[in-house]
Amino acid sequence: MSSSPDSQASASPLSLAPPRGISRHVTTGAYRFTAWGAPRWLFLVRLLMVAVLALVFSPLSPSPLAEGVEPRLAWVVLSAYGALVLLSGLSLYARWPARQNQVYLAVFVDIVAFALLMHAAGGVESGLGVLLAVAVAAGALMMEGRLSLLFAALATLAVITQQIFAHLHGAAPASGYTHAGLLGVLFFTVALLARLLYRRLHTVEALAARRQVDIDDLSKLNDYIIQNLGTGILVVDGERRLRMMNQAARDLLGIPTPPPGAELRRLSPAVADWLDTHVQPWAPQGGMIQVGERELKPSRHLLGTTRANGVLLFLRDNQELIREAQQIKLASLGTLTASIAHNIRNPLSSIAHAGQLLGESETLGQDDRHLVEIIRRNSGRIDEIVRSVLQLSRRNQVEPRLLDLVPWLLDLCSEFRQFHGLGTENLQLRARQSEILVEVDARHLHQIVFNLCENALIHGGTPAHIQVRVAAGAGADKAMLEVRDEGPGIAEDTAREMFDPFFTTRAGGTGLGLYIARELAETNGIRLQYERLQPRGTCFRLTFG
Repeated sequence: MSSSPDSQASASPLSLAPPRGISRHVTTGAYRFTAWGAPRWLFLVRLLMVAVLALVFSPLSPSPLAEGVEPRLAWVVLSAYGALVLLSGLSLYARWPARQNQVYLAVFVDIVAFALLMHAAGGVESGLGVLLAVAVAAGALMMEGRLSLLFAALATLAVITQQIFAHLHGAAPASGYTHAGLLGVLFFTVALLARLLYRRLHTVEALAARRQVDIDDLSKLNDYIIQNLGTGILVVDGERRLRMMNQAARDLLGIPTPPPGAELRRLSPAVADWLDTHVQPWAPQGGMIQVGERELKPSRHLLGTTRANGVLLFLRDNQELIREAQQIKLASLGTLTASIAHNIRNPLSSIAHAGQLLGESETLGQDDRHLVEIIRRNSGRIDEIVRSVLQLSRRNQVEPRLLDLVPWLLDLCSEFRQFHGLGTENLQLRARQSEILVEVDARHLHQIVFNLCENALIHGGTPAHIQVRVAAGAGADKAMLEVRDEGPGIAEDTAREMFDPFFTTRAGGTGLGLYIARELAETNGIRLQYERLQPRGTCFRLTFG
């Protein structure tokens, strides 16, 4: 899941980077913490040691080191050491020289300064040799285990040199060489242990960094998945303030991106009211929420047993749920109905042909001719249903191409008038632009508009006054096409069911015209809507793109 540094510049939502404060070593793939963080801590520790040593060597201090052999030398060394520590702070601020060189200088200065202070305090028996061990350990850790033995050797050499100098001047007994040797052993032991400790810390650090990167990757992946889910998701706390909302929820509720901690009631009073009545653990989940023209089906998951734990809300468009259930139901019957339609067509054509031959008989009576007419009419109706079912089964075979709507609609309107024997006053085309381009399957769009015009012709009253309007929207790919009539309109109960298959209010209708029109529209990415006009009339609107 981890990505290379080059890929971090990608604009992809899944472009994952190392966690903050960690940089990736390109050649080894290992992680290390920020290079300049540790030297700053070392500077603060050294500054603290200067203050403590100043108190220790102060004449007012009750420490036995205050009565050192050479207190003047101790204060000269402390003054110089303090100045060098402050100068190292300025170097850290300027980041010059390089970090590695600054560590070298700091450890070397500490070894020299602590050796001189140890001499001023009476030699190796003063106990200040431990400060040299601290400098060796700090150098080994700061240099990531490198040169740790060199630092130990320098510290040992400093202690032995101090002991030789003190012994030659009669300021230290010969037994001090034993203490100096033991300090040298201590320095090398500290250096080796510090090196092993760094390796162990480095391994744990790299593992923790990799785990952090994996967690960050999973967090970004989860956020990407949640934001692209079709189900609206909201997370609210115990104070009913919004903590998270995905894009689907914003689309369903029709609100822009809310600020963090926004009150749920201000964003959507309907959702807040529903939550107040369904927040108890024993409350049954149900009901609908009306948000504008949308009917939402909510559900909730409590994040704890108390109000303070918050609630996870799910929102689904009820029309989408109904459509999905209908698609599942129809999909299970799709193959069967197509097979039945193919098998019905052959005997049906035989029945229609036999009825036609029987109707041509000269000895047929009037009553028999009426029966033959019933056979012919109903055979034609069954053939129309079979043809519609076969067209519906082929709706996924989309062949989109760029289409100029205005001249294409002129040809379609002319064809419709000739087919139904209408005049230009019965079917009119109104276009706001001379060129409106859309990408669509022309065969499917022909069937959609033809079905809508036939529906307007049948239910739009007599004489028919049908208008086909077309206009471009926000862009060339946002065109809008309307089929209007001046009929009495569609009742509300009928409007809710008119897109259902086999629903019809006409005795001889199949109930598949509007259903096929909607299915073909959705297949081509077109939105088909119905609108009741005032004071009378019906409008079916196709929105492209």
